[in-house]
Amino acid sequence: MPTNPPIRAARGIRDILPAERAAYTVVEHAAEDVARRFGYQEVELPIIEPVELIERGVGMDSDAGGKELYRLEPHPDADGEAAARLVLRPEATASMVRAYFQGGLNQGPQPVRLFTIGPMFRHDKPQHLRYRQFYQLDIEVIGDDSPAYDVEVIEMTWGWLEALGIGNLSIELNSIGDANCRPQYLRALQDYYRPLKDKLHADCQRRVEENPLRLFDCKEEQCQPFKAAAPKMMDHLCGPCAAAFERVKSLLDAAGLEYRLNPYLVRGLDYYTRTVFELQHGSLGGAQNALGGGGRYDALAAELGYADTPGVGFAGGIDRVAYMLQNELGKVAPPPSADVLVLPMSEGLDRAAAQVGRICRQASPTAVDYSSRSLRAKMRAADRSGAGWAVIMNEEEARRQVAQLRNLVSGDQREVAWGALPEAIVRGPGTE
Repeated sequence: MPTNPPIRAARGIRDILPAERAAYTVVEHAAEDVARRFGYQEVELPIIEPVELIERGVGMDSDAGGKELYRLEPHPDADGEAAARLVLRPEATASMVRAYFQGGLNQGPQPVRLFTIGPMFRHDKPQHLRYRQFYQLDIEVIGDDSPAYDVEVIEMTWGWLEALGIGNLSIELNSIGDANCRPQYLRALQDYYRPLKDKLHADCQRRVEENPLRLFDCKEEQCQPFKAAAPKMMDHLCGPCAAAFERVKSLLDAAGLEYRLNPYLVRGLDYYTRTVFELQHGSLGGAQNALGGGGRYDALAAELGYADTPGVGFAGGIDRVAYMLQNELGKVAPPPSADVLVLPMSEGLDRAAAQVGRICRQASPTAVDYSSRSLRAKMRAADRSGAGWAVIMNEEEARRQVAQLRNLVSGDQREVAWGALPEAIVRGPGTE
């Protein structure tokens, strides 16, 4: 008997097992399809990035760039480049901008449309649909400041969720201005909140002076009553920002996409400028109801040390969308592990069973049962597996290179030569 307790996954980290993975596959394929239909190209980005990229891009006052960041410790004997400070990426936009410049994509036709799907990492408090390793669809348009691209990414997010059959969506929309008009607004916000400082949560007391826009992103109950009377950014937009926001709203109207203006929507990352948005579904409840969101980040490239270059994008929550697809809508049933099961009646038939498996795979996914279980036990497992066919043979049949092909739907069974198995299987369960 083992003396040590079994090792389990780290807290907030989970396995996505086959039954659930089927929903992820559907969600990812729909994302890839909508991205390519809009002319976006796929990239793969590293999971590990220099800490400076995240701290400067995402912002140290943001949760993702501060307390939730997973920092990697170098080996004690490492030096030089090996000792560089590295982190697990908490989001993909800063990495996408880095890749755009480092890969020379800024030298080609503009704008560049890119997308990626993969895991992100944040040391957040684990809870339902909020994991420390989570998965996102990330789509970016880099190299043009037209508000039409803001609407394009919103329309893409909507199209992705609509293609999956997810309805009852709402678009939350706001503008948070830019470097021209935001400073004056932030001073007005500080003037409002400073007399209230003692009534705020400790983090928000600090934000009043350091990053007042993040006050609207606070979820602490004690801070909520003060938002209603706070100055609104939309009342302080400069001419260009106001004109850009009017164009966004006009293009959304033209696309037939309804939206709700939300003056408290600022998103959780420091790089956003002008348009910010979220697509929400109320059935998930509370802070978990955002299925996707993003906005414009025209100052991010310069913050990372590159040429001043505009961009806009969104991130969609694969975990939440897959959960909705499987649990809320009940639309994804896990596929069987194989359509055909080869069931040799004795262990001495491994070589023959393997060859029959190779033949059957010409027609359909096939698994061979090499276990020492009885045929009755193997058949019980086959009936529960969801497979369509069982290929059964004993030693005498193997010598003649034939097998019993059993239809697990109808129960019909007949002898078939090995070479004829693919054609018989292609007919499908339920037909002969």
